[in-house]
Amino acid sequence: MKYEVDVTIELKPGMLDPEGTTIKRALGHLGYAPESVRTAKKYIIIFESANIHEARENVEQMCQKLIANPVIHNYTINLREI
Repeated sequence: MKYEVDVTIELKPGMLDPEGTTIKRALGHLGYAPESVRTAKKYIIIFESANIHEARENVEQMCQKLIANPVIHNYTINLREI
């Protein structure tokens, strides 16, 4: 079966987010007043797997081995069959 997965990577609470800080400051200069701005990355991956359980396990391994740094990142996985 073919699966599409959205993996969202975010910095853990307390980690510095210089890009978010810069965007927050720039929005302030434009007249907006956001309380906070945090950045995230989204990866969309399409791949084949025998079943949804194996697919989820594979994505977990992808995140732990390469996509996310478990020391500083949290990630969420949204997996669906296509």
